[in-house]
Amino acid sequence: MEQRSADLGKGVYIIDLNDLDQWGRTGAYVLTGGDITIIETSASPSIPYLQQGLNELGIRLENVKNIIVTHIHLDHAGGTGLFLKNCPNATVYVHPRGKRHLADPKRLIMGAKAVYGDDFDRLFDPIVPIDEQRLISKNDGETLDIGSGRTLTFYDTPGHAKHHFSIHDSLSNGIFTGDTIGVCYPQLLKKGLELYLPSTSPSQFNEEDMLRSAERLQALKPERIYFGHYSMTENPQNVFQQIAYWLPQFMELGKRVIIENPEADLQAKTVLLSEKMLELVTDEIAEKAVSIQSEVLHLLKLDMNVSAMGIIERLSKAQ
Repeated sequence: MEQRSADLGKGVYIIDLNDLDQWGRTGAYVLTGGDITIIETSASPSIPYLQQGLNELGIRLENVKNIIVTHIHLDHAGGTGLFLKNCPNATVYVHPRGKRHLADPKRLIMGAKAVYGDDFDRLFDPIVPIDEQRLISKNDGETLDIGSGRTLTFYDTPGHAKHHFSIHDSLSNGIFTGDTIGVCYPQLLKKGLELYLPSTSPSQFNEEDMLRSAERLQALKPERIYFGHYSMTENPQNVFQQIAYWLPQFMELGKRVIIENPEADLQAKTVLLSEKMLELVTDEIAEKAVSIQSEVLHLLKLDMNVSAMGIIERLSKAQ
């Protein structure tokens, strides 16, 4: 069986979770040295890969102490309840706005079904409720000391979602950003191209909050960014620059689509915007003389479609 865990240094490991049946898409981070702490679980179909990765690292499930989810979207937290069944000594940490939805995930399930339709069961089922006694919310600025000189600090970072926090790790001076400051494509990194795109999925996307959150994280002067999708960069300034570069362009495209297609319904506008966003991104990649593999194009199409949904929804509400 191919190895799914990788050492990122400074006591941080990443496990590829094969989210959406895609390698290099979503990762769980494992912090070692003190209390074993896992950040993100992805959806329930990813749990076997998470457990495989922990086994590779020699970590027993009963030794997992902390499970942290940056936000409650199912590709980050959907499998937490299922995973927790095998971690008898673990506690789950979540944003205050997300706590009740992990305890009672009915609305999460409804929202995901609205986005993913017939693919929901294959991608996310089952969603297991979490006993409230095993859930702890962390407010802005609160910390968690996990030992071995490592303190985690939680920062409220809305924009992608209202129930989103980012976690600063004192030992690596890195930040686990979930989807707050976008998506990284490691397949392109291997070709020497850094591409970081904002994740503007429905239904709580707010571009102003996203930019404010990015500015707040940038002010912390991190040396590393740990993305939910996917992997790590030691070039944070490029990340912040690209979010500030791409987000206004995506919003402007959305405004143009709405103005130029007043009779189109939301779905049609979303399709049009998704196509324009994909064209914008792929044209820029082509200008840098980097070829796009089919798997990357598939991920870009997926991301642009979901992000277009959030932008059209956001702009329609603002009208």
